[in-house]
Amino acid sequence: MANYNKVILMGNLTRDPELRYTPSGTAVVNLGLAVNRRFRDRSGEQRDEVCFLTVVVWDKQAELCNQYLHKGSPVFVEGRLQFRSFEDSSGNKRNVLEVRAERIQFLSVRPASPAREKASDTDLEQPAESSTEEAWLEGAEGAGDETG
Repeated sequence: MANYNKVILMGNLTRDPELRYTPSGTAVVNLGLAVNRRFRDRSGEQRDEVCFLTVVVWDKQAELCNQYLHKGSPVFVEGRLQFRSFEDSSGNKRNVLEVRAERIQFLSVRPASPAREKASDTDLEQPAESSTEEAWLEGAEGAGDETG
């Protein structure tokens, strides 16, 4: 049976990016993303539905997101769903389903704050996955949509 894992989303950030670095120095940022859906229910009344997601971005792309994006920024995300499990500080098993970004397009570009530097590289393609990412995800206690 064939498998295909591709996610395409457009929405707004729910909070400022959370940039951090792995012990080996690889940049990683979590983006809170709200994707809205407007529809009419059976009675004809217009309704709004919001889906909140965590998008994980790596390497140079993570640094660019941290520099240019802020709460409310509109973005277009291409990536894949990624599931991971970890134990929290209390010893409870946690399960997280998040979006691993492969490409992010800024729909409105302006520096997030005057204190952040201007980026010299605007290529936002995500490089191939590395073993650093695998190790980080195995040991990370992260934020996101948690179940379990």
